[in-house]
Amino acid sequence: MPSRAVQDLPPIRLLCVEDNPDDVELMGIALERADPTRLYELHRVDNAASFVAALEGDWDVILCDFNLPRFSPYAALQILVTRRSNIPLIVLTRAIGEEAAVHVLRCGAKDYLTKDKLGTLPQIIGRVLEERRRAQEKEKLDAELQAAYARLKELSARFVLAQERERSHISRELHDQLGQTLTAVVIHLHAAQRAQEPEVRRKYSDTAGELANGALQQLKTLSFSLRPAQLDLLGLVPAVQSSLQRICEPAGLAWEVLTRGEEPKRLEENAAVAVRLVQEALTNIVRHARATHVRVRLRFLPGGRIGVLVLDDGRGFDKAAVLDGHQSERNIGLYGMIERTELAGGRLHIRTRRGRGVAIRAVL
Repeated sequence: MPSRAVQDLPPIRLLCVEDNPDDVELMGIALERADPTRLYELHRVDNAASFVAALEGDWDVILCDFNLPRFSPYAALQILVTRRSNIPLIVLTRAIGEEAAVHVLRCGAKDYLTKDKLGTLPQIIGRVLEERRRAQEKEKLDAELQAAYARLKELSARFVLAQERERSHISRELHDQLGQTLTAVVIHLHAAQRAQEPEVRRKYSDTAGELANGALQQLKTLSFSLRPAQLDLLGLVPAVQSSLQRICEPAGLAWEVLTRGEEPKRLEENAAVAVRLVQEALTNIVRHARATHVRVRLRFLPGGRIGVLVLDDGRGFDKAAVLDGHQSERNIGLYGMIERTELAGGRLHIRTRRGRGVAIRAVL
């Protein structure tokens, strides 16, 4: 009966390229004697056709005789290269010159062993398998690194686009609102200077003053949307509350802010991202949701992380149809929130059904 160690360890499957069945049997006996704690499964082939067919199976190591009448380790290595197989090959031989040994190793063999030293075969197999494991780990890490680099490159490109959209938005706000208002101020001041009657002059001056106050409020609103002053002076919770008050109350929306955990005394940049996410979510709710109530939950997590949840009781939407992979006027706000969250190292989740409102969750 096999020992407990043999039962626990998976068998090592060996593909033996050998024309002499007796030699394969001797290999098995030598492996069993030298390493009784491990189970070895040996399968013999003796030509190219059977070798190629056997490669459809799952093998840990290939043991290939150096002197075969119809095959050779060089041919086996060429087949492995053609098939892009990384199964390690060990050459077994009765005698081999130093030059031939160096040549076969240069061609891709992992090691060679003379058949009179089969007692050391388990150690060689173990070392080759360890090298293979390390090589596979390196390939995996390289692939992950390439994937991470590709994601970073994509995020960098999206970051530039997000910046350009932000600049375009600010430019439109300055031109369409603040610029036009200041132009009107200048026109009324010039009209006041040209007016002959004191009453008319005062009327133009008063209108110019009202427009200037309006421009000041527009500037405050634009500044608040970029970064609320409360965020630096009072903290994240007051900044979010102020955003809700500014956006929801004019739209007739009831709102509440719930918190969990203790807000840190020193906020990181993710706090500003949290405020912007809330602002963008509220803007979408006011424009599209037809909601009556908005709830915002803030969670202060270990490591300075912040959890944000925005809930509304509006009409919801078809998520698959709206987030179809193509940005347009109807989904640019949602994609902007997704990009902003990912650029901050977080992930945004949107849960919605028609008639059941929307839940937007992010961890930053």
